[in-house]
Amino acid sequence: MADSDSGSAGEGGQGELAAYRLRRERELSSLYATARSLTVLGKVDEVLPSIVREAHELIGSDFVYLSLRDTGGALALSAAAGTISSEFSSARMPAGAGLGGWVIETRAPVWVSDYRHADGFHRDPVFDRLVSDEGLVALLGVPLLVGDRVIGVLFAADRTERPFEKDEVALLSAFADHAAIALNNARLYDESRVALQRLQDAYRVIEDQVATMERAAAVHEALTHVVLTGGGPGDIAQSLVDHLEGVVTIRNRDDEVVATRSCGAAAVGEDARLEGELLAEARRTGRCVHGEGADGTVLSVAAIQAGGSHLGSLSLRRRAATESADVRMLERSAQITGLLALLRDARVEAEERVRGELLMELLSHPPLQPVHPALRDRALARGVDVDRLDVLVTADCPDRSTADVVRELHASSAELSGLAGEYLGRATMLLRADDPEAAVRTLHQRLRRRLGTPVLVVADRITGHDPAHSYTLAVRCLDVMRSLGETDRGATTRRYAMYGLVFDPRRAQELEGFVTDSLGPLLDYDQRRSTDLVSTVAAYFAHSGNLSRTAHALHVHTNTLLKRLDRITALLGDDWRSADSALWLHLAVRLHQLRAVLDGPG
Repeated sequence: MADSDSGSAGEGGQGELAAYRLRRERELSSLYATARSLTVLGKVDEVLPSIVREAHELIGSDFVYLSLRDTGGALALSAAAGTISSEFSSARMPAGAGLGGWVIETRAPVWVSDYRHADGFHRDPVFDRLVSDEGLVALLGVPLLVGDRVIGVLFAADRTERPFEKDEVALLSAFADHAAIALNNARLYDESRVALQRLQDAYRVIEDQVATMERAAAVHEALTHVVLTGGGPGDIAQSLVDHLEGVVTIRNRDDEVVATRSCGAAAVGEDARLEGELLAEARRTGRCVHGEGADGTVLSVAAIQAGGSHLGSLSLRRRAATESADVRMLERSAQITGLLALLRDARVEAEERVRGELLMELLSHPPLQPVHPALRDRALARGVDVDRLDVLVTADCPDRSTADVVRELHASSAELSGLAGEYLGRATMLLRADDPEAAVRTLHQRLRRRLGTPVLVVADRITGHDPAHSYTLAVRCLDVMRSLGETDRGATTRRYAMYGLVFDPRRAQELEGFVTDSLGPLLDYDQRRSTDLVSTVAAYFAHSGNLSRTAHALHVHTNTLLKRLDRITALLGDDWRSADSALWLHLAVRLHQLRAVLDGPG
């Protein structure tokens, strides 16, 4: 009989386990289905209702609502599913208050079985009254995380007291992760759509202005043809020269000439001072301005602007006076040039952003794991085969911002079928190169020329499909180079392999052993007595054993130095200044100093 009861209990346990597994499969299937449904949505106002609707069906609670953080950190209800009053739907939770403030502070799920009697968080009287009026009792909140930033909180609520099971918390948290990604993608989509709309609006404004202004049909067709065919500043300059004669010059925002065209019969000079003065006035007034040069020629200058941004200038120099129709033509041409510059900048910025995101995903990808097919396809769409990216490069230029360095790396990435961007505050690039030494030298020369200032560039051959480790090696090697006095060089980590003990984190134990074996007695003595024997040895070697120069460098009397050297001899032995011992001791001191630069004093 006992055996029979035992068998029944076992069958019951197996049945419960099977039911649990079936429920988990349904939950996971629903989670994946809802996550897929979110990915097809585009706009924020479509994503928000979909999130709470899907979460409501997924969790099965009485009420689900989503609150987003505003610029002040307060939470405002943005979407809800379930019966709710209009007063609750317009509620706002001050920053740091309520269950939502607790979730944001801990960046983790938080639930209470009875909100009325819960503690551990700052309450807001207004919100507490609304919760009571709604009859909400059990509350569960999970953060919506985008990277390290909490953008909002997803809540599930019941009107009866109950605990939330671990499975429910984990399920809603997993859904919140998908929802945060979908919401962030929707935000980026909306921003891109607004930016595109602004460009389209700018184009329509310029077209309207062109349509309302009197101009020759030939000029109108020529300029329109430039825009529609994706032409550049040179095409605009040529169109103006064909109809106005003289010399047309177009400069960019850095005052560099990007296009110049002239009529063969025009013999005109240049006057940089006059052109600078006219450009300043044109930027101030927003109109085309004119001036007469010393040689009798007339110079007309129009600023190329968009909003408050200066994009360059367009100038016409000729002997004939500038008529009103010519002025309108120049101003219209400057507007079209600005439009082309905006479109070009938008394309470049979008491509740089995408390539930077791909770079970050690859460097954040776990080593030895296959690259996700979607990531691979996104890279291939830009001519990049992620499996062939075998060299990592990082560059540092103290005189220019990281964004400037990244912009120049982007300019080279397409040619090298690579990816460039900012990673952990460093200008970084992934590329394919059979000869990393030659590649890093070429990149250094380009950056040096384009930035116009010294720059350090380091490359590392990626091994073991672990670009993140190569990034660490390259960055630390770059810091070592700068500590060694290098300011303008392109090199590989292999060239500085003798310092590998310092900049390779995987060899930290070897470095510690070598330094301890060589300098252990001095380090221990310095720590116990608050002396500085290690620095004394470093200065002694740096000045080739010259006592006078060493004492001067240490700012001590020669007798004091001699006493320190006697103490070092007592600790290390009489032969520490012999050729062999000095070589190893000098190397240990140097590595110890470099380690202090990278990791702080040991």
